[in-house]
Amino acid sequence: MPKQQMLRFVTVEREMPQKRPADLRTEDFDEIYREFAAEKAAEQAGRCSQCGVPYCQTHCPLHNNIPDWLMLTAQGRLQEAYDISQSTNTFPEICGRICPQDRLCEGNCVIEQSGHGTVTIGSVEKYITDTAWQEGWVKPVTPTTERPESVAVIGAGPGGLAAADVLRRAGVQVTVYDRYDRAGGLMTYGIPGFKLEKPIVMRRIEQLEQGGVEFVLNCNVGDDISFDAIRGKHDAVLIATGVYKARDLNAPNAGATGVMKALDYLTASNRKSFGDDVAEFDSGVLDARGKRVVVIGGGDTAMDCVRTAIRQGATSVKCLYRRDRENMPGSRRETQNAEEEGVEFVWLAAPAGFVTGDDGSVTGVRVQKMRLGQPDASGRRSPEVIDGADYTEDADMAIMALGFEAEDLPTLWGVPELPVTRWGTVRAKFNTHETDMPGVWAVGDIVRGASLVVWAIRDGREAAQSILNYLSAPAQVAAE
Repeated sequence: MPKQQMLRFVTVEREMPQKRPADLRTEDFDEIYREFAAEKAAEQAGRCSQCGVPYCQTHCPLHNNIPDWLMLTAQGRLQEAYDISQSTNTFPEICGRICPQDRLCEGNCVIEQSGHGTVTIGSVEKYITDTAWQEGWVKPVTPTTERPESVAVIGAGPGGLAAADVLRRAGVQVTVYDRYDRAGGLMTYGIPGFKLEKPIVMRRIEQLEQGGVEFVLNCNVGDDISFDAIRGKHDAVLIATGVYKARDLNAPNAGATGVMKALDYLTASNRKSFGDDVAEFDSGVLDARGKRVVVIGGGDTAMDCVRTAIRQGATSVKCLYRRDRENMPGSRRETQNAEEEGVEFVWLAAPAGFVTGDDGSVTGVRVQKMRLGQPDASGRRSPEVIDGADYTEDADMAIMALGFEAEDLPTLWGVPELPVTRWGTVRAKFNTHETDMPGVWAVGDIVRGASLVVWAIRDGREAAQSILNYLSAPAQVAAE
């Protein structure tokens, strides 16, 4: 296909895959976007300008070769498009679903900045890989040569799984340890099905298992096995635990019945989607049905909570955020989806405490009205309390989605020498992801703090290459 046939952004408008109507999609936890048809995917991919400096690629944490696989999709060469996509991204179909493209690749698309509307990069990425699965192009990992070295990966989230994939392809023996009964980390238990259906995650884990990755689940390091034992059993260790400790709200009645942490709420909902028995959900504690729900926070986790509550049949769902719409950290696309589904956003509002009834259950959230003052060190305008403007939002359930912090791994694992920062995250080198402990690497949120799946994938892939270099170094020295 001649290059000029790619420059169709002038005559073809941007178009996303069709969204299921809000009144229908809130009845279930299925994904809300329909699949592109082949012709539509090719048409939208053909809007790419094939610019000389592809900002989409530059602003993708994985530096995916986006222009090339868009061109191949426009030409109908989907298997080649998948091969290029998979070469830089362990989970392209997952990133195509959950990456905030509006802040990354699509948000930096050249034709978007020229006023023609961005290429729908994420939707095409999802289409390419979904087609690859349907056509049988996705195969289990088959290393050409098996190596004797073994690597332990602690944490089966995106960073750990990405590293396991790269290491296994090189023939290294890989064992993944995880505290949960299913691998996948937050992709499995933290992200709702309407954004990422669980079979999408499970088939990738099955692919890794078929390729020889061993999973040791329901395993709490420090309790079921010591960190030192893992180090002694393997030639290298990668820490990829993520951050699961919820930030607390120091406010009156924060421990009241009905005030809960976002991850507890989302995990219960996701477990129900697997068909698990979840006592706290079945008793109604973690079920929003028939309740007035208030979610506190403005990030993607808060968006997941409000949209889950709508699907569970909440009477009303409100989201409190202390800044305004323009300054919220969550995806604009997710905010729009939530509003379409009936969520009410209360901007410039911060929780001051909780009101309880005679039985100790929450009945409302005390709200402080805010205004935006001068920018802080990050450049965002700081919220300031408006004196005398407090009021109460009625609530039968209050969900705190205030972000996550690192657990105290040195204490939990009995390894005080594990280097951590003042925030409790593991200290590791920026490029190699090595820690100061010999033979130990760390990646993802446990190093960065709460971040994006795509950054964890990048870290995991980089660390795996660093580990391979480390494992090969003794042989190289001996050869000399």
